Amino acid sequence: MIHNSSVIDKKAKIGKEVKIGPFCYIGPNVEINDSAELVSNVHIEGNTKVGKGTKIFPFASIGTQPQDLKYKGESNSLEIGENNIIREYVTINPGTKGGGGKTKIGDKCLFMISSHVAHDCHIGNNVVIANNVPLGGHVTIEDSVVIGGNSAVQQFTRIGRLAMIGGMTGVLKDVIPFGLSFGNRNYLRGINLIGLKRKKYDNKKIMELDSAFKKIFASKNLHENLSKINGEYKDNDLVKEVINFIGKDKKRPICAPLNE
Repeated sequence: MIHNSSVIDKKAKIGKEVKIGPFCYIGPNVEINDSAELVSNVHIEGNTKVGKGTKIFPFASIGTQPQDLKYKGESNSLEIGENNIIREYVTINPGTKGGGGKTKIGDKCLFMISSHVAHDCHIGNNVVIANNVPLGGHVTIEDSVVIGGNSAVQQFTRIGRLAMIGGMTGVLKDVIPFGLSFGNRNYLRGINLIGLKRKKYDNKKIMELDSAFKKIFASKNLHENLSKINGEYKDNDLVKEVINFIGKDKKRPICAPLNE
């Protein structure tokens, strides 16, 4: 199950039924859990944990030093969940002191060719990041987000659950849950109605969310707009999720429609 051309430190922890192809390197503080697979030419170092069933393709570089000039060699870590697919030339860096020291990736994510996850990012479950997409440091991606190819996400940006980012989009502003965001500098185009229907949410709740979306972004003053709909959608969890997302502490402004 382990090719004899691969270099695996004696201190590394390798689970059951792990497949390690030719010319891989695994450092001393790496833990690879059961049924994971490294196809070939995979480099993993640092305090890195790879979850069960995760498959990593050739020339991926996992756990190497953060690309942050403030990093001075302090202890850090990278945690990758279960059943992820990490394609060719993907790079994933561990955390830094300024971001809590940990980069964390959930389960069942797909990282396509040449995507990059920078230091201190937190990625949820079932996330799809397409080819050539870099995530800057301290980015938060919630569950079931899709990011189109050749997009770029600025550091400290948040993207809410079930949001979709169009290809070649520069993401400089936070994207609300269920939002559709596009543009050279991202703007909000509407609600991800197709994604919500695929998740089998009730049609009434989806329509209420669409109605609330129009009221929330009726003008540039989001605080005033939110105060006007206070309590109107109290039984709609989707609307409450959007409102809570907007109300959280944030480094970036909230992405809004162009017709503000």
